Amino acid sequence: MSPAARDPASAVPNRGVVRPMEIRIPDDAVEELKTLIRCSKIAGQTYENSLQDGSFGVSRQWLLEAKRKWEEDFDWRRCEARINKFPQFTVPVQAHDGCSTVHFCGLFSDKPDAIPLLLLHGWPGSFLEFLPILALLQDKYTPETLPYHVIVPSLPGYGFSARPPLDRDFTLLEASELLHSLMEELGFGGGYIAQGGDVGSKIARILAKRYQGCKVNFCAMNEPAQLKGSTQLAEAEREGLERMAVFNSSGRGYAITHATRPSTIALVLTSNPLTMLAWIGEKFLEWSGEAISIDTILESVTLYWLTETLPTSLYTYRARTHPDNPGGHGDPRWHVAKPLGYSYFPKEVAPAPVSWVATTGDLIFSRSRSKGGHFAAAEVPELLLQDIEDFAAVAWPRTNP
Repeated sequence: MSPAARDPASAVPNRGVVRPMEIRIPDDAVEELKTLIRCSKIAGQTYENSLQDGSFGVSRQWLLEAKRKWEEDFDWRRCEARINKFPQFTVPVQAHDGCSTVHFCGLFSDKPDAIPLLLLHGWPGSFLEFLPILALLQDKYTPETLPYHVIVPSLPGYGFSARPPLDRDFTLLEASELLHSLMEELGFGGGYIAQGGDVGSKIARILAKRYQGCKVNFCAMNEPAQLKGSTQLAEAEREGLERMAVFNSSGRGYAITHATRPSTIALVLTSNPLTMLAWIGEKFLEWSGEAISIDTILESVTLYWLTETLPTSLYTYRARTHPDNPGGHGDPRWHVAKPLGYSYFPKEVAPAPVSWVATTGDLIFSRSRSKGGHFAAAEVPELLLQDIEDFAAVAWPRTNP
């Protein structure tokens, strides 16, 4: 029996708060999307959109083929069936101004000493990124042998989790509090390990700073002042810094727009499904070290479109402009005194050298991989899972002797 073939709520200490759900988007919403895809227009050919190397963004040819695939071959109901093979839940959690709701999928163990793992996605990702890892765990363990309780939430404002409030700003700190409250409501507030990439890595750091230990595979930061000119870098790390320089000079425009003009860009992206496809698809194509299938891209964009969460996901980019949010991973306020782990994937958009990351916390585990990029959970799930398991093996005894 796989961990997903049973009712996982039976393994949750505080099982009364868990509300099972099945993902089922209304038919009229799915049909409307199909109509909008069919009626959407693609601009004519230009010098910039005729280039196939991505130097000016997605090409017209890629978007034409992606539209054809989305319109003729893509089946959201098939995606739902795959997603619903993994137990889906919502949990009410306490927020600043009342009660909020967090969605998650997960696997639960019968073992009394199972380690709670909180796996956190970023933008333009979703909980879907971690389904390959959940599938690997299903194949590797039974409920009796599974060493972990694995919680994969939709971040607040993403997917099937509650939206941020309409009458005030919302920050990463509040998102982190809601996710910690989720773990408390599940009965795991006394100890857990958080893992994250992209935005999820920032939330994992906040959780580690305030509550638990964490492992990250994204660590955007500048060279620490105390290391300038004194650190010997591996060849892969030097190449990674070249990638970081290119990204900083020509790839960060989207993030500045998200942070400073979230209203405008959200209204633009949600006016037409092909607009959203081009904006999100570009990131999957450029940021991946291993090829991401068009089906995976279409599934992710469809989730954003059908849940109408593209606008409510952009608050995560205002961390750089909001005075109450910590800055980058090198910000002293993010320093983690608890166990910290780091996986280096060479095709990450901004892969910080291990020696840099070591200045940001108690780095007890690191591993440099030879492949993988920004969406490691989807690109190389077997490698990221091994790193999570190996980190847990050394971090958990230190935090929960």
